[in-house]
Amino acid sequence: MAEFLTFDIGGTKIASAFVRLPEEGDAPVVLLRDEIPTCAAEGGDAVRERLMEFAYQQLQLAGEHGIVPRGIGIAAAGVPDSKTGEIISATDLLPGWKGQQIYQALHQVTDLPVYMVGDVVAHGLGEAQYGAGRTSRIMLSIGVGTGIGGAIIIGGQPFFGTHGMAGHAGHVASPLGVGVLCSCGTTQGHIEPVASGTGLATLYNMRTDGSQVHNGGEVAALANDGDETAISVIKDSAHTLGVCIGGMANLIDPDGIVVSGSVTKAGADWWSALRIGYRESALPLLRDVQLREGELGGDAPLIGAAVAASQTIN
Repeated sequence: MAEFLTFDIGGTKIASAFVRLPEEGDAPVVLLRDEIPTCAAEGGDAVRERLMEFAYQQLQLAGEHGIVPRGIGIAAAGVPDSKTGEIISATDLLPGWKGQQIYQALHQVTDLPVYMVGDVVAHGLGEAQYGAGRTSRIMLSIGVGTGIGGAIIIGGQPFFGTHGMAGHAGHVASPLGVGVLCSCGTTQGHIEPVASGTGLATLYNMRTDGSQVHNGGEVAALANDGDETAISVIKDSAHTLGVCIGGMANLIDPDGIVVSGSVTKAGADWWSALRIGYRESALPLLRDVQLREGELGGDAPLIGAAVAASQTIN
């Protein structure tokens, strides 16, 4: 068995754990899980320094518990260059994150080899190897939380595309998003600003007079209490996302689609509308591909980061 120190760097928190990958068949083991706030508003340099300090602390902890990690796997927000360790693109959720040199930073703390992929790629790898997509050869992974991301996993390997941008599911065109500001800066109509958790809140506030809900969880709670506007927002948003996922499936012809993230907890109406939208959009031979809910929860990107590292680090 190989053990890896892993990090999941997001806009709100940096999670870490030691992940023990099995030789064959068994489930991975996640050990000594911990997290710290990202403090993104302090800027990219400060986040990098916090990561370095956190890594040092985790490596000290490994020594105390007799853990000898083979390397470090990182699931990073933004678009990382896996070869160089540079963050080549990032949204305003992490100001100053673009341009950070993560490999150089961690090599000031440890001699262990480091490998980094995007957080949504890591999430998809985790589900593909050990979660809801483990029986799939070509898997489309969609993450629906504060934002929307995606990954394409083929034969257990992530497909990055020419510029590392493959799988950016939140930036597929949708009429429902026209006029709504996306995290990428456009108002031309992307799915993320109307189907993410933030998007549910945006749609609800747009359709009500003076209401100010702050996240998708609040909209889901209102829907559960019978609020008709909230119910319509849940259904419209999920249906539109399903249509977009159907279009993505038409392009890559997957045999498995895994949908994860906080918004997937919005309830049965959300899932029903998502699947209806998918079947309306998908070509006939793809309509029976199942949309499965992710199984690994918050451990998925940590496990996926370990998988990515294990595939690369000798």
